[in-house]
Amino acid sequence: MDNRPIGVFDSGLGGLTAVKQLMSVMPDEDIIYFGDTGRVPYGNRSRETIIQYTRDDIDFLLKHNIKLIIAACGTASSVALPYIKDVGVRIIGVLEPACHAAIERTKNGKIGVIGTAGTIKSDKYAQIITSLEPSAQVFSAACPMFVPIVENGYADTEVARMVASDYLIGLKNQGVDTLILGCTHYPLLEGVISDIMGSGVELISSGREAAQYARKLLAREDLLTDRTAEGRREFYVSDDVESFVQLGGLFLGQKIGKNVHKTKI
Repeated sequence: MDNRPIGVFDSGLGGLTAVKQLMSVMPDEDIIYFGDTGRVPYGNRSRETIIQYTRDDIDFLLKHNIKLIIAACGTASSVALPYIKDVGVRIIGVLEPACHAAIERTKNGKIGVIGTAGTIKSDKYAQIITSLEPSAQVFSAACPMFVPIVENGYADTEVARMVASDYLIGLKNQGVDTLILGCTHYPLLEGVISDIMGSGVELISSGREAAQYARKLLAREDLLTDRTAEGRREFYVSDDVESFVQLGGLFLGQKIGKNVHKTKI
């Protein structure tokens, strides 16, 4: 058993949806979250910048003696993690778990992927899916406005529906029956996306699948905590704490409380 915390990072608030899932499947684990709110978004940055930001995030979490790092950021997972090797602890992204889930659940072999411009440009989702299932067809769409829409509190508005309809019409016309939400912000738009895509399309939450995978990994390697009490959660941000607390509760599904600290990286 291992009572060290799990570290989670994201470019901003979206990774809290992954934390929400971790709290559901492993409620007794300690979790330390870092949101790089001072440099969000990552999706429109150069590859070199995304790699450097991701290294900074990992280095910050390593200071907290964690046992596992989850890159709860689709952009960091797709663009940076392939270039970041041994750091002393296991690092998992959100791509592989979501790809495996999509392959298992698709019926017609047509899988859609939505994400930031950086994630879609990397083409990593398509590469992973076709390496696992060569017969699969992958259709992708960048949705650059989704992150600012969510982070500014416009997820359940007509504006969100108009933008989502424009982004998703091509995927819908291709007949995908499974759609990977390749950014951890996107679960807050799940209702809007589902309405547009239709009930016949299953949505795959990258954060949810990563949380499930993390639990299986820790169990397999005998790294789960042996505590039975609810785990401790600490949150760190690189910008304004107050705005993180106010909006972060929407992502986490509950009030964050006072365990939020501003930090430099």
